[in-house]
Amino acid sequence: MKVVILAGGLGTRISEYTKTIPKPMVKINGKPIILRIMNYFAKAGHNDFYIALGYKGEIIRKYFKHFKSDWNINLVDTGKKTMTGGRLKRLKKYLKNETFLMTYGDGLSNVNIDKLIKFHELKKKLVTLTAVRPPARFGYLKLNNGLVKYFKEKSRSDEGWINGGFFVINSKFLKYIKNDKTYLEREPLENLTSKNQLSAFKHEGFWQCMDTLRDKKNLEKSILNKKLQKIFD
Repeated sequence: MKVVILAGGLGTRISEYTKTIPKPMVKINGKPIILRIMNYFAKAGHNDFYIALGYKGEIIRKYFKHFKSDWNINLVDTGKKTMTGGRLKRLKKYLKNETFLMTYGDGLSNVNIDKLIKFHELKKKLVTLTAVRPPARFGYLKLNNGLVKYFKEKSRSDEGWINGGFFVINSKFLKYIKNDKTYLEREPLENLTSKNQLSAFKHEGFWQCMDTLRDKKNLEKSILNKKLQKIFD
């Protein structure tokens, strides 16, 4: 399957790096996160990449200009101010009438790609997203007259499920995206929900996005684990 990677956002929440480079080029233990994402898909047998460029896209182009591999890498300018849905819509001519994989250029997960695809085929919906547990952030207190009556350290299971950003998409979904200003995560996916056309593959394993400097440090710490290091290198 073709793999779409959205790599054009501004990445303002990690501006320590994105003032000079696009977020997908931020290095995680010495390698750009986008390369670690691509390695993961390639190991699952999917190495036909379509990278949607935007902010500082020329830096990603320069990086891959002399990159040697047997991968098929297509770098497509999708506009500097285009939103996530608009970027995907701009790739329509490359995606034709196929089902494809899609993710963002700022997150890693060991989600089983084969099982994700099989789940999508089983559900027969236009889009399947990967549902993950967000990292636990805060504990929970119950107070009464200034006294703590209940104290519990928050666990991942308390957080519910969120969109983990690893999708399988039927190209018919692109008609739900209006224009460059459309956020993929708003009207398009919300409309699918109302039409019962969005399925969710639950993933309980490793997942970490890179929105902030803290997230970057957590990612680096996580993939020092030998099992994860082997997966993403």
